[in-house]
Amino acid sequence: MSKLTAIQQEIQLVLSQVDEKLLIEAAALIRGKKRIFVVGEGRSGLMAKSFAMRLMHLGATVYVVGETITPSISSEDMLIAISGSGKTKSVIWTAETAHKLGCSVLVLTTDPSSPLVEEATDTICIPASTKYRKATEAKSIQPLGSLFDQCAHIVFDAICLNFAEINAIGFEEAFKRHSNME
Repeated sequence: MSKLTAIQQEIQLVLSQVDEKLLIEAAALIRGKKRIFVVGEGRSGLMAKSFAMRLMHLGATVYVVGETITPSISSEDMLIAISGSGKTKSVIWTAETAHKLGCSVLVLTTDPSSPLVEEATDTICIPASTKYRKATEAKSIQPLGSLFDQCAHIVFDAICLNFAEINAIGFEEAFKRHSNME
């Protein structure tokens, strides 16, 4: 079996276990918030940044936690926090702060009993493997948390598709917000 086929099969197995209803609900939650903030570290953080970019293309006001232009968060806002293990300290601390301020906190993780989930108002579990390779995690030929990151990217894209549909935003409108300085 080719590596591409093996990776596709791993992704398919994980995504078949994600509740698509939660992705529709997540899009509706995002629509109802004034601003969206995303946080994650490492490759998961890159998936969060990719998601933030696409939400911006779709008309959302979105910020990446830790960037120099990110304002303070308020109870009218939403934090979307991603950590495969749900144990990344900086992500947990950010979620704790947002939660204490009365923000909605959507968490994407593999572990529904993780410390990060304790700060969540909503959770999307992506049952992929992480760098810890627990016996309960999906098996993967890929290094570290690659399978989680790939699946998170697709889950984020599905949320964006739902968000675009709810808001009746098509390709042309999204393209108008795409960078024109490249």
